[in-house]
Amino acid sequence: MSIYDLVVAGGRVVDPASGVDAVADVGISGGRVAAVGTGLRGTRVVDARGRVVAPGFVDLHSHCDDIPGMRLQAFDGVTTALELEVGMYPVSAAYERAALTGRPINYGFATSWGAARLQVVGGVKATGMLSDVFTAMNVPAWQRAAEPALVEQVIALVEEDLADGALGVGIPVGYAPSIAPEEYVRIAAAAARAGRPTYTHARELVEQDPDTPIDGAEEIVRAAGETGAHMHYCHVNSTSGRHLDRVHATVSRALAAGAPVTTEAYPYGSGWTGIGAAFLAPDVLHRRGLTPSSIQHLASGRRMADAAELERMRAEHGADPAFVHFLDESDPGAQDLIRKAMLFGDTAVASDAGDPVWRSGTKDPMAWPLSADAVAHPRTAGTYGRTLRLLVRETGALSLTEAIRRCTVLPADIAASGVPALARKGRLQPGADADVVVFDPDTVTDNATYTDTTRPTTGFDHVLVGGEAVVRDGELVPDALPGRPVRA
Repeated sequence: MSIYDLVVAGGRVVDPASGVDAVADVGISGGRVAAVGTGLRGTRVVDARGRVVAPGFVDLHSHCDDIPGMRLQAFDGVTTALELEVGMYPVSAAYERAALTGRPINYGFATSWGAARLQVVGGVKATGMLSDVFTAMNVPAWQRAAEPALVEQVIALVEEDLADGALGVGIPVGYAPSIAPEEYVRIAAAAARAGRPTYTHARELVEQDPDTPIDGAEEIVRAAGETGAHMHYCHVNSTSGRHLDRVHATVSRALAAGAPVTTEAYPYGSGWTGIGAAFLAPDVLHRRGLTPSSIQHLASGRRMADAAELERMRAEHGADPAFVHFLDESDPGAQDLIRKAMLFGDTAVASDAGDPVWRSGTKDPMAWPLSADAVAHPRTAGTYGRTLRLLVRETGALSLTEAIRRCTVLPADIAASGVPALARKGRLQPGADADVVVFDPDTVTDNATYTDTTRPTTGFDHVLVGGEAVVRDGELVPDALPGRPVRA
């Protein structure tokens, strides 16, 4: 009988990819799942009796690019966090930086159309960091249509990054809402030629801005139909707001016609972005049903008192993150919209997480627990625990198996086009990467709130990345940095 490096023993193994849902053991050797069965023997054993054993969660939409944010995600069951919506340009710089300092969970990057465009059109050299697109929000030329010759240069940079292993193309067009629709289609076509998906933060809907060059939802599905590119619609809940039914109808029409369009959502009624974003300008807030007080500066915790304060903050601190409270989570109607976004079709759960910001003092990336000085959107710490609590345990809107599918194999498969490494993620089968979570379905819950923003999820007893524990018996393994790159 084989002796495995590690056996996770006696838990309820739920693997939606294979249809397994049974009490079993999982044998792990060499960082891969080696066997699923009964009576397995291991050099080390994790007792999972009374717990669910599932594939590690795959987050398609994480802006966490440092150890503190990724640790919060690990406590929430995430073992692979991918920066796809915005992406990084050049991706080589992002991968090199992550490898140099280490990561507790797996990581990967799309190339960033936005950052490449910043370099070509805005004249600001891209650094391979998320801050590039926050910088771009304050470069007027970046937000407007560009000359065809410049668009050609942007496409060339994107194609170079795709050849260098980028997982797809991040297209945050919602932050540059006046670009020509033709540029968007050409970027989608470049992704199609490379066989990789695109990930879009949609521009304004026509209901929000009748003068938009093209409706944001129609733009995504049109590009899928015209180019054949896999178009992924990021955080459809936050960009659609109360127009969600119409957006879902648009996507459904495209799916019925065979267009490759996928969706994601998160279970919150507020977003997080740079306070300098074009759609947060005081004179356009009403289009989304927002007021200045809907905008809350993250570091200070202060809601904007009026248009004048918002305008001043945008001018002086345009790259600073801010909450955007687009739905009142205490409103039953808003809760219905959040659930509807999460339950639509094959919508994946994705967090739109971001690294914590330190209000003052010195950041120590290895310190744990995080200081009270560290603030983030609560979805960084709580998206998956909240999904399991709200949609499975409290409302029964999803079965446990279906919720796990939307957190594991579904997002892995969305991102897998042209990326063979992702075919080993989100699964508990022999040959799959040994990214495994062990949790109590009766108690798992999010704890982060808008006032206690970085309080970790509880209920995940063990989180393994490549067979190595990042969370053990509900506690962080302080020196564990087993995360590995996911690259095409």
